Amino acid sequence: MKSFFAEFKKFAVKGNMIDLAIGVVIGAAFNKIVDVLVKKIITPPLGYLTAGVDLADMNWVLKPPVVAADGSVTEPGVVIGYGAFLEAMMDFFIVALTLFIVIKAVNSLKEKAEDEGNKSVPTPKDIQLLSEIRDEMKRMNAGPAAGAASTDS
Repeated sequence: MKSFFAEFKKFAVKGNMIDLAIGVVIGAAFNKIVDVLVKKIITPPLGYLTAGVDLADMNWVLKPPVVAADGSVTEPGVVIGYGAFLEAMMDFFIVALTLFIVIKAVNSLKEKAEDEGNKSVPTPKDIQLLSEIRDEMKRMNAGPAAGAASTDS
């Protein structure tokens, strides 16, 4: 049992697990921001342009509900709520666009960091090491080949 907890502790404190947890928390907070953006900033002008209809309330009634004389609903009816779907699509589009911009910026920084000719951004150690290995292999391969080429002439 002790080894189980030790293994779990080792798993839980790994950098990847903590990064994932931070990403989930930030993602949840970002989702709230996007939800408010769509429902409170984008949707009201759309509702104004559509004669005051709230986008979330837009639906298509296939079969209207049956209402008794006392006001109670005896049959619920069949309604397709496409307005809520449109709001969800706007949420998705905003999140996807934001993620695209963030990933594009990160990839741009990554390309700059991997460019060994760019001295403004420090090259990561693994890229630097691989570059040194590549250069050494080129030097080693060029040495005997250059010598053999000069003796063939």
